[in-house]
Amino acid sequence: MANAASGMAVHDDCKLKFLELKAKRTYRFIVFKIEEKQKQVVVEKVGKPTDSYEAFTASLPADECRYAVYDFDFVTDENCQKSRIFFIAWSPDTSKVRSKMIYASSKDRFKRELDGIQVELQATDPSEMDLDVIRSRAN
Repeated sequence: MANAASGMAVHDDCKLKFLELKAKRTYRFIVFKIEEKQKQVVVEKVGKPTDSYEAFTASLPADECRYAVYDFDFVTDENCQKSRIFFIAWSPDTSKVRSKMIYASSKDRFKRELDGIQVELQATDPSEMDLDVIRSRAN
């Protein structure tokens, strides 16, 4: 089912990989890319459960938009181990205007396909999604 606004479909693999991240913790992160020719969102890259946050941010292109999901583990002030699933809309200032528009218009529908996202983050610059920001939004 394509979205009337942007016409982007969501590849089944996106939902399957997200469910594996959420339920089985098979991945630390998933990076999604819009394939304009196929008019659909596809999985571009997955991160192993042992991958660091730095490995995740390094997998985002510096001048192209992406959607990403990151499973963030942290310890609360009460010393409880917790995790939050972040949805990150990566839209760097240096990316093409057309690309930014397509990603922006497809975001809400794509996000609805991924049931279980706990925190959403919009980032146009790496500093907007550094580890301190993630930590502060997780609590």
